[in-house]
Amino acid sequence: MPPHTYISVTRKPLSLKPFLRSPGASIYKLLLPSPLRAGRCLLPFLAFWALLSISQLHPSLPISCSPHLHHVRLSWRPRRGPVDEFWKWAQSEVPQLVPCTNYSEPHRHASISGKYMLVVVSGGLNQQRNQIIDAVVVARILEAVLVVPVFQVNQVWGDDSEFGDIFDVEHFKKTLKDDVVVVSSLPATHIRKRRVRAPSMPFNADEDWIRSNYSSKLDRDTVLLLRAFDSRLAKHLSDDLQKLRCKVAFEALRFKPWIESLANSFVERMEEEGPFLALHLRLEKDVWVRTGCHSGLGIEADLAIERIRSSKPRLLTSRSKLTAQERSHAGLCPLNANEISRLLKGLGAPRNIRIYWAGGEPFGGVKALQPLKSQYPNLFNKWDLADPQELDGIKDKPSIMAALDYIVCLRSRVFLASHGGNMARSLQGHRTFIGSGKNIKPKKKLLVQLFLDGSLTDAEMRNRIQHIHRESTDLSSLMKNQSKIDVIAFPTPYCMCSGGRSSNVSASN
Repeated sequence: MPPHTYISVTRKPLSLKPFLRSPGASIYKLLLPSPLRAGRCLLPFLAFWALLSISQLHPSLPISCSPHLHHVRLSWRPRRGPVDEFWKWAQSEVPQLVPCTNYSEPHRHASISGKYMLVVVSGGLNQQRNQIIDAVVVARILEAVLVVPVFQVNQVWGDDSEFGDIFDVEHFKKTLKDDVVVVSSLPATHIRKRRVRAPSMPFNADEDWIRSNYSSKLDRDTVLLLRAFDSRLAKHLSDDLQKLRCKVAFEALRFKPWIESLANSFVERMEEEGPFLALHLRLEKDVWVRTGCHSGLGIEADLAIERIRSSKPRLLTSRSKLTAQERSHAGLCPLNANEISRLLKGLGAPRNIRIYWAGGEPFGGVKALQPLKSQYPNLFNKWDLADPQELDGIKDKPSIMAALDYIVCLRSRVFLASHGGNMARSLQGHRTFIGSGKNIKPKKKLLVQLFLDGSLTDAEMRNRIQHIHRESTDLSSLMKNQSKIDVIAFPTPYCMCSGGRSSNVSASN
């Protein structure tokens, strides 16, 4: 229901007595020199007086507390006009589900041995998250004690952050205490024991493969060392292990309190005028190199990217025989700033909407963002929101900076990613799990076709864009092929259920 608007008036009703003096009074002669003029002048005053009198009987009502606005500060009063329509659309089709990770009886009573498992994780923050999740699952399958994962120094960004620099170690241990025993380091009795490096895990390795290849190596005289297993564990595991994945991803992996606090201060600054949209922009140089796409910044920029790609052909991640144009038409390219602007306009986002953009330095700098900034001037990132020196101590810590982006995007009313990736899929599932709001996954292949159609009017373009993004992902179609369900991106149906069913997991994180 749209908010009411009220006119502020004086508490004391206006009196018309001064205007109703005797016919001999001069003011009466001035205002009502004739019966005809009296009728013309007095009736409007009487109508205005009646309106004011009625308004005294209806004091302003308090703002209603919609169940969908529980993340919005109460000081915010929604505005009329297009912005209300956009947020109304954004709130539509958000499933009314709650976390539900009740384990089966055998899982709750599984034994934990005295065997230890060491894991080394690599990559950026969200790759590290994926590997930590899988490490916990593997430790559970093997009934091994898990040593807090070791972070390999990131060779791209030079980030030497450790697990404890980013995540709350004690919360991690406490949350998983009934599933996997986690220790900070190997006990003294095992420090000198031989570490057996596990054979490389193939893609789509399942529980049977893990037991067959690792159990024999994990005996009382050895410590199992596991590395290089990013995204290799099968998507489809037993129901209990799927639930464990969700528990690790959305509950156990909590960022350090000071990181949460700083990010939440950014959220408060973004929410000063109401809800906001979070946008994960994938415009960095390495993204354009790896995707084999054109950045939209002109021939000179495209040639610069092509030279890097030619010198390092291994960086092109897939479908290397396709041209940049063919890749774009197939929906394989990130949306650039101009395309994001057209998408937001088509979705009905008003010009004054506040947008938080996450991501690294765009290739092309300020020029790369200009098409978006010109249409949506309220565009902010962490550097824009931070107070002076607030980020100085961590500007060379990409993983911590990515954690700040993650939290702000998690708390936004709407989240949109310009391209897929680990962060986008993790946020999509995490936001669904805690009920943050709508996730918009651009239908890039269809969007490219629309953008190339010069015959469409603005109204037709808007209708088409809204139509192709109106429906949520059809979970029934996903269930037809459970082996491909990624519970980190789609926690339903394994980790969530309808509000009427029991749940032993809190939705807060």
